Amino acid sequence: MTFVVLENCIKCKYMDCIDVCPVDCFHEGPNFLVIDPEECIDCTLCEPECPAEAIVSEDDIPPGQEQFLALNEELSLSWPVITASKPPPEDAEEWDGVADKLQYLER
Repeated sequence: MTFVVLENCIKCKYMDCIDVCPVDCFHEGPNFLVIDPEECIDCTLCEPECPAEAIVSEDDIPPGQEQFLALNEELSLSWPVITASKPPPEDAEEWDGVADKLQYLER
């Protein structure tokens, strides 16, 4: 099993999860983070750290967000691993909870 970064991370990109990950399975894109399902050890440490509640177990993916499992896998193959957190974007709070953000995903 793996954990999955969902749509609410887009343009929020809080990085609290990075600091607790023991296996460096997070990859960073321009305005989104993803989890490499091959590296994730299902430790559950990242899920409660996300202020945007954008990380869930693959067994708990909400309806309408199923495509994010494949998206995490795809983007983790091309985006670089991130091992140290950075500050979130200045407007992260404004984007937290906004619906239909997939259109804003930058690859």
